[in-house]
Amino acid sequence: MVDIEATGSSSRRHRIVELAVVQLDRGLRVQGEFSTLVDPEGPVGPTHIHGIEPGDLTSAPRFADIAARLLGLLRGRVLVGHNVGCDRAFLVAEYARLGVELPSVPEACTMRLAERYFRSPRGLSLRACAEAAGLPGWSEHTALGDARTCGRLFARYAAEDEAELAEAAAVEWPRLSHMTEAQAPWIGRQGRSRALEENVPGRRMVSFAGNGGA
Repeated sequence: MVDIEATGSSSRRHRIVELAVVQLDRGLRVQGEFSTLVDPEGPVGPTHIHGIEPGDLTSAPRFADIAARLLGLLRGRVLVGHNVGCDRAFLVAEYARLGVELPSVPEACTMRLAERYFRSPRGLSLRACAEAAGLPGWSEHTALGDARTCGRLFARYAAEDEAELAEAAAVEWPRLSHMTEAQAPWIGRQGRSRALEENVPGRRMVSFAGNGGA
């Protein structure tokens, strides 16, 4: 699962200000969670939506500082999100600024899946879809909160698909030879470090997860 908060709606003109990745294994169980604020190197955008103030980003890494590690988290996986095309567009734009082209990978969109399962008369927003699926509330418009809820939706919607997972594992992802995956720490909201060693088993950040998941 991938979710981003951004400084605006255009992937060409705006920047990522927070991102989260929730990894699921083949059984759709949580393998690892990763989130960080991101310094957009400019205005933070709609604080009234994402709740992020300029002062929250004092210690936040730039996208370039987390780019290599993020590639490692996404490699070999199905890219899943709520309106996943938007999340992908921002990732493509951020990597393009670093001279890196993201490959085409298998994708699944929980917003599209919601049109077949638990469709809400209130529309296809993440909140409406979660309520229709009987999922409780969460911290909306936080990247990690939204990614977790998206993961729970996906687990409700999707049966295990070995063919799609095998296809995802076979995709060749770029490697940033001039960067290492041990880069700047990922900084969560309230300035709390999201470093690997701070997490506990069962809901932890992992430096490696086997191919074949979401």
